[in-house]
Amino acid sequence: MFALSGCGHALPSLPGFDTAVWRADPYGCRGQRATLVPILEKHRSDLFEARINDITELLGHPDEEELGEQSDKIYIYYVAPGAQCASGNPRATTNRVMLRSGATGTVTEVILPVHLQ
Repeated sequence: MFALSGCGHALPSLPGFDTAVWRADPYGCRGQRATLVPILEKHRSDLFEARINDITELLGHPDEEELGEQSDKIYIYYVAPGAQCASGNPRATTNRVMLRSGATGTVTEVILPVHLQ
């Protein structure tokens, strides 16, 4: 008998992270997500290799999604007001959290804003 197990690990709870506040601030336009970035930074190692489905359960659907090389996906969440808050939500290049997932459906890279602008 063979047992199959999924790749990656379940995302543990992140003490102090308020999912409701994060989700209530789409595109980071209300500036509330920025207050939660230090908690994500503190738990960066927990995010790495977590299942992407667990990430979307925590953070909600990304503000933007890109297809990378091969079957990579990049989830983008804005964390502070910026160009993306204008009508039509144009793309911005600052103040964003980026999570890359590979073919296995796990997070392979975590990019957090160094300094919020």
